[in-house]
Order: sequence, then C-alpha cells, then structure tokens
Amino acid sequence: MGAQISYDIAHLIGATVLMAGFQLLYQRRLFAVLNTFAFQALALAAAAAWQAHIQHAPHLYVTAGIALVFKAIIVPIALHWLVEQLGIHKNVETAMSIGWTMMAGVALVTLSILLVLPVTANAAALTRESLALAMSVVLLGLLMMITRHNAVTQVVGFMALENGLILAAVSAKGMPLVVEISVAFSVLVAMTLFGIFFFRIRERFDTLDLADLETHRGDR
Repeated sequence: MGAQISYDIAHLIGATVLMAGFQLLYQRRLFAVLNTFAFQALALAAAAAWQAHIQHAPHLYVTAGIALVFKAIIVPIALHWLVEQLGIHKNVETAMSIGWTMMAGVALVTLSILLVLPVTANAAALTRESLALAMSVVLLGLLMMITRHNAVTQVVGFMALENGLILAAVSAKGMPLVVEISVAFSVLVAMTLFGIFFFRIRERFDTLDLADLETHRGDR
C-alpha cells in the first residue's frame, strides 16, 4: 500500500513537470512563459524532494533546494528584470501555430515513451516511467527552442530542457551530488552569460527577435 502511494505521488509530480512543459509551448505572453517556467522548477524541486524521501537519499534534498532557490526564484526574477530593463516586446512570436506546436509536442512524448520503455525493461517501473517523463520534458524544451523567435524564450527552452535532465538524474539511483550541483551552477553561469549577451545584442541591433537579427546579418 505504502509503495503504491509512493509510486502514485512520484508519477503525479513527474506528470506535473511534463504538463508545465506543454504549458510553456502554449503560452503567448512572455511574462506568462517566465511564470510557467518558475512553476515547472517548483514541481521539479518537489520531485527531487520526494525522490530523496522514497530513495532514502538525503543529498537529493540539496538538489531540491537548488532547484527551488535558483530555478524557481532567482532565474525567473532575473529574467523578469531583464525583460523590463531591455523593453522587450511582451508577445511571444512562434515559428509554427500553437496548435501545430502542441501536436508536435504530443508526437515527441509518444516517441520518448516508445524509445525509453523498451531499453529500460529490466529497471523498476517507477524508474522507467520517470525516465520516459524526463526524456519528454527534454524534447519539449528542444521543441520550444526551435519554435520560438525571441532569444529570451529560447533561453527558457534551454533551461526547461535542463529541468528534464535533472528529473532524469534524481529518478536514477546513485547519481553523485557533485554532478547535480555542477549542472545547477552551469545553468547559473549560462544565465549570467545570456544576460550579458542580451544587453550587448540589444545595444547593437535594438532588438532580440531572431528574424530581425537575420535581416541585419543579410540572411533575409
């Protein structure tokens, strides 16, 4: 009974992270994208904390704390500040319609399940399904990077992709803490570099829209 409840809660939290990935693809307003990313990071922190509890792995509580502090609070606040400082257009421009993007997302989730479940046939059911969910989150982050024109939303897609990697890491037993910490700090460093580049690009071209930047470069 206890094992079944642990399985159901872990599955529910993992599914919440995945649904937040779809919500990121659906959003049309930049601030809504940032708020949804913060919610996904919050769900990721809950997933890490729950895995720490059921695996009896205290170091995963550190991972949960890092996800909560850095990804659910600091990064979204920093991106809100960047958007306000740079005066970026608040609407999200997409390469495909929202409907086609959501259909592509469903296809990628199906592909993840078909790929992950057969190759993890000997693993526990919870690990198999968690890895399938994590792979789906990674692919949805990739899809967001491909289908968004604005540089800020592409950065959010990159960090959503990284959320999927952390979800996979906490679901697999035996992942060293140093790996999780190094990934978290890599994201923080990347976030700082992205912010610097945003200011430089905005000063040089007066826009962060990739279509406009290609026009400046002569590709269009």
